Amino acid sequence: MAEETKEKWLTYLSFTTVIFAVCATLSTFKGGGYSTKALLSQSKASDQWAFYQSKSIKSYLYEMQKENLELQLNNTAITVNKDDLQKRITTYTDKIKKYNDEKEGIKKDATSFEAVRDDCKSHSERFGLAVIFLQVSILLSSISALTKKKPLWGLSVLVGGVGLIYFINGFVVLF
Repeated sequence: MAEETKEKWLTYLSFTTVIFAVCATLSTFKGGGYSTKALLSQSKASDQWAFYQSKSIKSYLYEMQKENLELQLNNTAITVNKDDLQKRITTYTDKIKKYNDEKEGIKKDATSFEAVRDDCKSHSERFGLAVIFLQVSILLSSISALTKKKPLWGLSVLVGGVGLIYFINGFVVLF
């Protein structure tokens, strides 16, 4: 009769080990996917910030040219066509406004990519923790099966339960 009891809990041990192994595999897969997405989003955000910086530099160059032309326009000793200077000042003012408007859109895109990156990192971290707990649980289950120690399997189920909580949290990010 004692033999039947051992046999029954060993069957449950095998079943829980398989469940933990499947969840660990899925956690590894999902965590890797989120890590890749986080890296790609970081790259896109960096590209957008570089684009933003180039627009800032161009805007600054036009501001400097505009100030130079305004100084020339106000200098009565210069005998150039003041209408031509005024047209160039207006053109530069328009370009400065255009670059500043473009920068706002670029900034919005960059921060959006950063938000995606942060979200993906959050998911990835949780899946990573799930893998750790599930792997430890599988290890404890294996040792329990070899030594036929039921309390060790109980500990394995407990650790695996924590892993399952992190696994589910990897999808929904509750904590």
